[in-house]
Amino acid sequence: MGFGGPHAGYMAVRKGLERQLPGRLVGVSQDADGNPGYRLALQTREQHIRREKATSNICTAQVLLAVMASMYAVYHGPVGLRRIAQQVHGRADLVASQLRDLGLTVVHDAFFDTVRVTGLDAEAAFARLREAGYTPHLVNGETLQVSVDETTTAHNAVEIAYFLSGAEEHSIGLLDGHTAPVLPATLERTSDFLTHPTFHSYHSETAMMRYLKRLADLDYALDRGMIPLGSCTMKLNAATEMAAVTWPEFANLHPFAPEGDAEGYLSMIGDLETWLADITGYDTVSLQPNAGSQGELAGLLAIRGYHRSRGDVHRDVCLIPASAHGTNAASAVLAGMRVVVVACDAAGNVDVADLRAKIEANSAELAALMITYPSTHGVYEHEIVAITDAVHDAGGQVYIDGANLNALVGYGRFGDVGGDVSHLNLHKTFCIPHGGGGPGVGPVAAKAHLAEFLPGAGGRDPLANPVSAAPYGSASILPITWAYVRMMGSEGLREATAAAVLSANYVAARLREAFPVLYTGDGGLVAHECILDIRPLKAATGITVDDVAKRLVDYGFHSPTMSFPVAGTLMVEPTESEDLGEIDRFVEAMLAIRAEADAVAAGEWPAGDNPLANAPHTARSVIEGEWSHPYSREVAVYPVPGLIRHKYWPAVRRIDQAWGDRNLACACPPPEAFA
Repeated sequence: MGFGGPHAGYMAVRKGLERQLPGRLVGVSQDADGNPGYRLALQTREQHIRREKATSNICTAQVLLAVMASMYAVYHGPVGLRRIAQQVHGRADLVASQLRDLGLTVVHDAFFDTVRVTGLDAEAAFARLREAGYTPHLVNGETLQVSVDETTTAHNAVEIAYFLSGAEEHSIGLLDGHTAPVLPATLERTSDFLTHPTFHSYHSETAMMRYLKRLADLDYALDRGMIPLGSCTMKLNAATEMAAVTWPEFANLHPFAPEGDAEGYLSMIGDLETWLADITGYDTVSLQPNAGSQGELAGLLAIRGYHRSRGDVHRDVCLIPASAHGTNAASAVLAGMRVVVVACDAAGNVDVADLRAKIEANSAELAALMITYPSTHGVYEHEIVAITDAVHDAGGQVYIDGANLNALVGYGRFGDVGGDVSHLNLHKTFCIPHGGGGPGVGPVAAKAHLAEFLPGAGGRDPLANPVSAAPYGSASILPITWAYVRMMGSEGLREATAAAVLSANYVAARLREAFPVLYTGDGGLVAHECILDIRPLKAATGITVDDVAKRLVDYGFHSPTMSFPVAGTLMVEPTESEDLGEIDRFVEAMLAIRAEADAVAAGEWPAGDNPLANAPHTARSVIEGEWSHPYSREVAVYPVPGLIRHKYWPAVRRIDQAWGDRNLACACPPPEAFA
């Protein structure tokens, strides 16, 4: 599917190595009432916390594809999966028996779904099967192989054999007497699998639909309201943009299809490469990286390859400002570089004096500067050109992290301010899905002198310098970005940038008296996101950033990004997708929370028993047992009148995060535990 991939990958390790696994682990913790609650375990964001000490830079997971795979297992269950497997193997065995009857040689006696045949004119057989609508794999001039799946009928199996052999006639009647195949005993599984009740409960379309709806109702998504996650850029994926993902011409294209069959896909990819190069001011683009973190790695590997090609094998120092995006340091280490951190000044900008000192101290070994522009502090770096010039003068390359490109499109280009290479987060700026962490695309764009070191070697060889098993990465979701850019046009993209920056400044202006804005630029303005400092609130009232974040759930909001890049803060990014009404709803919720915190400070509610300290409140928590809190049930769950008809009910109360990190669980509790 999706022109070759990618798909979700799974790893298993022995006990004791859990902390070394890259990617995402879902553990089962417990909430304030002792009820089980799912959470992502520590290493999911360890690259933001440990930076250059992280063991992985992975941020995006192929979540959508993992859900597809898991729900396939839920719907069919172990009985259904075994039945499908037996049917698939039976069809493959039927192909093999037909080929043997027709005098051809099947290479293997034991196989599952793939039959390899030899002793024929493989190229002629390949052409016959292609003309008949099948997609074989040409091994060499005398050998060809075909694979079947659960959609292959008995008629298809006989047809494949006859087209492959070149026989003039075929008949389904030849199936008479064909017996069910028997796998070698050594390949038969005897142990149980999928034993959890979930895999035995939802085997009709109606039951499955209701199960999926119940799961979806537990989540807070953009169809409920704004998700103001700073640095993550949760914005609208329009239905028109996503429609083409379902088209079979895109979804079902075989990865080994002849180039002519992929003409439309390759044309779309070419358009995107051209458009993204123009938007960023670079000369070449590779769409292969599956995520921003993988794009970072690809760009840094290109810089490393460039230096080595010039004999500068000793250049391995990567300067990274403290304001850089969280995965940068981990990516640099994975690329074989040594990280040197550059300080920021009180306004959140790169400290240019410290940068020059670090360049001078490492000039002979300097490989690159990795800078985020605008920075993760939510400000535009005024000295960006002076910064990039200083690095180039010392023989280094400049990597500009494209995580915040949505604050620049139409107004500035990385390549014009001294960038040599950047990755772009399509989920942040160009509207592919983001929820749950993927699937992602992190294209890497570069100046011409780095083109030969990129994945796909600047579009000339899709298999060169790979960072992904699929030459075009997450190709199945590229139609979303193609449609977004095509429909928006240059003027629309520019307007989106302006709206995003305006929205962030509106939030900052309305909230700065209640919650100080930590970093600003000229005129007290921010870029596309603002950092609200909750530390003064804690000092004055005892209310923490966790309390504010969890209380927002009671008001019907997903929390902003918490304690990144600065501990004790909330980073808010409204994006251009939200209208004024929704932004005002968020602002009013934050102001109401400030008033609640002041009430705690005034002694109206105890420090340890108030709506913020106990947030979020589940339906169960307000109806079960006696209500003994000093505030009413209505204040707990309906703090503003507008929630009464449109309430989002959290599934669990506040999670014990430390408990969840200490107790990684590989098997979830039974469904009744969450009743």
